[in-house]
Amino acid sequence: MPRGRYSLHDPHDHTPLAEEHFHCAPGPSGWRYVSQLTTPSGDHAGSVDLALDELGRPIRLELHAASWQVRGAALDGVTWVRTDPTGTEATEGNVRAHAFTGTSPAFLVATARLLRLTPDASATRVRLVAFTDPVLAPRTVDQSWALISRETHATDNGPLTVDEYQVTALDTGEQHAVHLAGDVVLAAPGVELEHLESPPSVFA
Repeated sequence: MPRGRYSLHDPHDHTPLAEEHFHCAPGPSGWRYVSQLTTPSGDHAGSVDLALDELGRPIRLELHAASWQVRGAALDGVTWVRTDPTGTEATEGNVRAHAFTGTSPAFLVATARLLRLTPDASATRVRLVAFTDPVLAPRTVDQSWALISRETHATDNGPLTVDEYQVTALDTGEQHAVHLAGDVVLAAPGVELEHLESPPSVFA
């Protein structure tokens, strides 16, 4: 079960945003990721709880940030309920999309797991609902994912396979690289893996 810490920063000006302390593991029904976020000053900033089924679809998502809360799942596309800080009003949303995304590195792993790309395959288009910080506002985004390379490196814990993806935002054309090893993000815009206590899990 990988357990560790990511640092999150603004990908444009590198302003520190948060630290995300996480653990994740594959299970009989899919994969689960749980994390707690803290601000650069050490205050609690939110949490992520994401569970995928064996096909990579989100069967449960729970996000907390700045007193806002989102619960969602894959249902008629994706469906979610967003609750305001006072708890007096809840708004429900539904979009014909494939999955969710957001600032947590968990969503990069989840999207890669959903698409299951191979290095010789063409780029695949995916529609996602992004929950943007700090109030978890939903926004539908279209991306294109391509698996550029897959390399195996020797480590003290055995071979480590690293996948490099090219992700393109279809509304702006902006491209960036995402490097994954199993269910751990090694590098991505705004994400740095600061500490990892055990090797990444390998998906079957």
